[in-house]
Amino acid sequence: MKADIGLIGLAVMGENLVLNMESKGFTVAVFNRTTSKVDEFLSGRGAGKKIIGTHSLEELAEKLSKPRKVMMMVKAGQAVDDTIAQLLSHLDSGDIVIDGGNSNYEDTMRRAKDLEAKGFLFVGSGVSGGEEGALNGPSLMPGGSTAAWPQIKPIFQAISAKVEDGSLCCDWVGSDGAGHFVKMVHNGIEYGDMQLISEVYQIMRDRLRMSEDEMSQVFAEWDKGDLDSYLVEITRDILKFKDEDGKPLVGRILDTAGQKGTGKWAGIAALNFGVPLTLIGESVFARCLSAAKDDRVLASKTLAGPAVKPFSGDRKTFIADLGAALYAAKVVSYAQGYLLMEEAAKEHGWKLDFGSIALLWRGGCIIRSAFLGRIKEAFDADPSLRNLLLAPFFTKKLAASQTSWRRVIAECALSGIPAPSLYAALSYYDGVRTASLPANLIQAQRDYFGAHTYERTDRPRGEFHHTNWTGHGGSTAASTYNV
Repeated sequence: MKADIGLIGLAVMGENLVLNMESKGFTVAVFNRTTSKVDEFLSGRGAGKKIIGTHSLEELAEKLSKPRKVMMMVKAGQAVDDTIAQLLSHLDSGDIVIDGGNSNYEDTMRRAKDLEAKGFLFVGSGVSGGEEGALNGPSLMPGGSTAAWPQIKPIFQAISAKVEDGSLCCDWVGSDGAGHFVKMVHNGIEYGDMQLISEVYQIMRDRLRMSEDEMSQVFAEWDKGDLDSYLVEITRDILKFKDEDGKPLVGRILDTAGQKGTGKWAGIAALNFGVPLTLIGESVFARCLSAAKDDRVLASKTLAGPAVKPFSGDRKTFIADLGAALYAAKVVSYAQGYLLMEEAAKEHGWKLDFGSIALLWRGGCIIRSAFLGRIKEAFDADPSLRNLLLAPFFTKKLAASQTSWRRVIAECALSGIPAPSLYAALSYYDGVRTASLPANLIQAQRDYFGAHTYERTDRPRGEFHHTNWTGHGGSTAASTYNV
């Protein structure tokens, strides 16, 4: 018996994807570098199922029907390159190699070019949904060698998440690194969402002095409305979860957040493309600051700031303000993520379907959210939409939310509660709606010290000028360019 697909890497995600594939009628061959893991899996969760265990890459290749399809679920970076190098000698021209890990999209572009030159097909696919999603239906974002898609499509779409209207959370994204780029943006938005929720949690905890059970009830109510999302849902559950002694567990978890790099990559890409990914950038830096626990404890005993006093206003009204602020900031996060995808698509020649990408994220993934359908509608109505904030639905929502948003930010500032992502979102919103920013002064400064020139409001765009500001400088100007 030959397997329909092979999978390398039997960690949590790999195991669950195998079980998902098998449950949809596919025979799967599996391999793990530590081969004892294969035997443990086949005698445990994989027992009695259409799963073929192998103890070498050569054996794995022998067990696959042609053209072979091999999916890797291994750690991003060198491990992927090493696995590919070892695997290729056992494959034939036209076979398909799939990287389902969180690889950097630039690595995926390099690998696709290299493997295609050798006659193979390569796919870099984002896989979102964590352990539960991998088992029951993840969001899949494949991209790479276009010729591979018809051959992997039946498997990928069979195992992907489905939403209420039957839509599949899996479709072809684009060439070379497009799939992993979209997954990187997904993860950046995920970073932003998690940080925004944690900031709201801190405001509830420190300013409103709410108990974990009270906070859980608020998140439960939010999950029934506009804020319906996976992360709000699990926050509800986390807050009410009790430790062995009946006390809330969340308060006993050390406040140092980890990260695996995808949020950082999104920030680096945004800097390279010149996209103001401010909210997601702040969420990454917030994790970096959280890691400096000892420094923060020391500084808390030295640096001055307002004492966080008990809240004296209408608590119900302020909780409603928090919900509105969270919603508005989430919209900004998605808007910035879409701007980044648009710039990358221009740079790399990807034909990204922004409405379809929203559908990929409606189910199975970490950032699934009630308003993703609204994003699809926005791009259906205006495929050339430059900024999601300008879509009529979101423009109205932000207008209705902004007073609450500003009250929350003001309360944080006056109380000394950090809310970097909520602040960044509002600053971006105000920046976008400001027709005249103070960058004219920056241009004057650049021209003063470096003769970098400037454009004038009373002259045509593209016409650059230099001023001899001191009277003893020259008339020679530097060349004009943007990094």
